[in-house]
Amino acid sequence: MPRRLSAPYDPARLAGIRFVTWVGFWVNLVLCAFKVAAGILGNSRAVTADGIHSLSDLLTDIIILVGVRFWPAPPDEDHPHGHRRLESLISLIVGLLLGLAGLGIAWDAVEGLFSPREPAGSLLALIAAVLSVTSKEWLFRWTLKRGRDLGSEAVEANAWGHRSDAISSLPIVPAVALSWWLPSWGFLDLVGAILVALFILHAAWKICATAADTLLDKGADEQTCAALVAIVREVPGVCGVHELRTRFLGKEIQVHMHVGVDPAITVAQAEEIANAVEAGLYADSTEQRLGVGVCDVLVHVDPWRGDGTASEGC
Repeated sequence: MPRRLSAPYDPARLAGIRFVTWVGFWVNLVLCAFKVAAGILGNSRAVTADGIHSLSDLLTDIIILVGVRFWPAPPDEDHPHGHRRLESLISLIVGLLLGLAGLGIAWDAVEGLFSPREPAGSLLALIAAVLSVTSKEWLFRWTLKRGRDLGSEAVEANAWGHRSDAISSLPIVPAVALSWWLPSWGFLDLVGAILVALFILHAAWKICATAADTLLDKGADEQTCAALVAIVREVPGVCGVHELRTRFLGKEIQVHMHVGVDPAITVAQAEEIANAVEAGLYADSTEQRLGVGVCDVLVHVDPWRGDGTASEGC
C-alpha cells in the first residue's frame, strides 16, 4: 500500500494558507506603519514598541509565505520522510523572533525608566493603541480558526502572534490615556511597554516549546496511543499490538508498530492484514477519533504468541 507520506499537499489547503497569511501581512503592514508613526509623533514608547511587535509579525508572515513553497515537497532521496518538519522549523523561527522582539522592548523600557523623560502620550497614540487591540484580536480569531481548519501548525503559531499583539496592546490603552491626561504619570507608558514585552515572551515560549517538541521527535500522548491500539485491534486478524512508536511530522503523526497475527496463516494473508491496518489508520474516521491525522504507517507483522513468547494462534 502506498504511503500517504508521499502524497502531495492539497492545493486548496496550500492556497488557503497563503490567503490567510497574505491577509495578516497587509493588516500587520498597515498597523506597523501607523503605530510606529503614532508612537513617535505622540511621544509614546509603549505604542512605538507595539508597532515594532507588529513588525515582527510582519516578518513571520514573510517567513511562512516563503516556507509554504517548500514544506509541501514530497519525499526525495535525501529526505525520505518528506519536508513537513520545515513547518515546525518555521514555527520555531517565529517564536524566536517574537522572543527577540520582547527582549528588545523590555530593555528599551527599563532603560527609559532610569532616563529623563519627556511628557508621554497623545490622542493619536491612544487611537493607535485602541485600533491595535480591536484589529489584532479579530485577526487572531480568524487566523486561528482558519489554521485549525487547514491543519497548519505554522498558521496557528502565527495566529498566537496576533493574539500576543492584541493582549499586549490592552495595558497600553490605559497607560497612554493616563500619560496623556496626567503628564506626571508618564512612567506608566514605560510600564505598559514592559507589560508588552512580558506578553510577547510568554507567547514566544509557547510557540518555541511546541515546535521544539516536534523537531525532537516527541511522540503522541498516552491517550492518543491507546486510541491507536484500539483502532488497530478492530481490524480482523489482528491478535495484538506492541512496540508502538509515534512521532509528529508537522500537524500529523507517523506510526510504527508491530502487530501479531495467527502464525498458521500464509504470508499473503498476513500482508492483507497489514494493508487493512494501514488503510484503517489513514481513514478519515480515524482522524476524527484521534483528533490528529496519520501521515505515514509502517506495520511489522509478527506471529502472535498469547503470552508474548509462545505461538498459540488467536
